Amino acid sequence: MSHFNDSQPIFVQISERIADMILSKTTREGEALPSVRQISADLSVNPLTVTRAYQSLVDIGVVESRRGMGMYVADGARERLLAHERQKFLTEEWPRILARMAALELDPALLLKQGREDE
Repeated sequence: MSHFNDSQPIFVQISERIADMILSKTTREGEALPSVRQISADLSVNPLTVTRAYQSLVDIGVVESRRGMGMYVADGARERLLAHERQKFLTEEWPRILARMAALELDPALLLKQGREDE
């Protein structure tokens, strides 16, 4: 969990990694998350960066802060996160994919058929 790319802010990459842990059920609802200090030390990043990553997950209701205890995966977090990520995909990524497919004159039905054949 220590390599970052330059294409997006580090706090976004950290929050995405935590979100992936929740989506993959590596971390389950109600479980404690690593402390800000621990992640900061492990990744050699500023604690404010980690705090900002956690706050972005708190803002969408996926993570909750328990006073004096730390950060925890909220009840219903996975479903909330799935809904959030689906909406994000449909509004941010899908339009670019459709535009690229149109530019390349790719037929969506043919792509789906080919994808099924590869399984």
